[in-house]
Amino acid sequence: MRDVLGELVKCWQGGDSVGLGTVVATFRSAPRAPGAAMMVGPDGCAVGSVSGGCVEGAVYELAQSVTASGRPVLQRYGVSDDDAFAVGLTCGGILDVYVEKVDRTTFPELGQIADDVDAGRPVAVATVVEHPNRAWVGRRLVIRPDEDRAVQGTLGSTRADDAVRDDALGLLATGTSATLTYGADGQRRGEGMRVFVWAFAPKPRLLVFGAIDFAAAVARMGTFLGYHVTVCDARPVFATRSRFPDADDVVVDWPHRYLDGEYRAGRIDSRTVVTVLTHDPKFDVPLLQTALRIPEIAYVGAMGSRRTHRQRLEQLRDNGLTEAELGRLCSPIGLDLGARTPEETAVSIAAEIIAKRWGGSGRRLTDTFGSIHEGTLVPQVMSAGSQESSASR
Repeated sequence: MRDVLGELVKCWQGGDSVGLGTVVATFRSAPRAPGAAMMVGPDGCAVGSVSGGCVEGAVYELAQSVTASGRPVLQRYGVSDDDAFAVGLTCGGILDVYVEKVDRTTFPELGQIADDVDAGRPVAVATVVEHPNRAWVGRRLVIRPDEDRAVQGTLGSTRADDAVRDDALGLLATGTSATLTYGADGQRRGEGMRVFVWAFAPKPRLLVFGAIDFAAAVARMGTFLGYHVTVCDARPVFATRSRFPDADDVVVDWPHRYLDGEYRAGRIDSRTVVTVLTHDPKFDVPLLQTALRIPEIAYVGAMGSRRTHRQRLEQLRDNGLTEAELGRLCSPIGLDLGARTPEETAVSIAAEIIAKRWGGSGRRLTDTFGSIHEGTLVPQVMSAGSQESSASR
């Protein structure tokens, strides 16, 4: 949705009506995740994608039809019955796409939602995409953690609003968009009403410790992947904006002190990624001691040779870290891609972060079995630190 939000708001502000198709559910090897969106503007332009090309043409035509009629449609796309090259997904996946008309009348809350997203304030948008009573379809509830502006709009009943609000806050905490199923009046145990929740959480954080050439490449890669990137180093001569133009923040501070302060301030969550690239025990050991004891951090990786890694482990054990805490450390950092340059090493590190996030094996797809997009490849989970880092060679 973020891919189209800018153009969507421009049309909305200009008083135009557009068609918006959103992936609300996927099955098997669907190419894009729930929340992927495509907008068809008043001039016929298309922005965004719902399938990477497989059913874009069909969604484009449906969006134009829905814009004209004003009636939202929930459409399922799968493999064509005739052949896999007609309207359908050649990958064998299935997509549910909700197509609606968006303008100031149908979506009056859009301006405030866009302001929240731009400011980095978490906000969730729940939309009824299926219901036995057609009048409920298209109704919206805007949910914010801020108690002063907790709920805006209604789905049709207080019971439904309360149930969806609670679940949407949970999705917002993890930055996950999903379709939720309830009874027709919001009953927890029931079917009939499907509600899609867009979770506009702030960007996940990538904390890069160590202002070296590898860090500059990791910062660029993190920005490309959608992270809010912070580079931190205690040496002001190295931690400069000119050396790290792609980072959102460049901080001069002792790494362990900065990380502890961010944690105490509540700015570390379950999506936060930490990379330790300093190669200096006086920075590395206190930092890793702090990072490995913060359970919310999703990934902790440290650069260095296997010898350096063994020495670090001994120092961390001497400082009281448990084997369970040490088991969270990915070191040497990255997957074995045979990388040599800082840029190639950044790809190696990013690959491991992605694999850890989604449960990937880190193996070549041609050597695995199972669904490509659902995290069910065999072998499924990569053990921490099991891959040799190209950065340690």
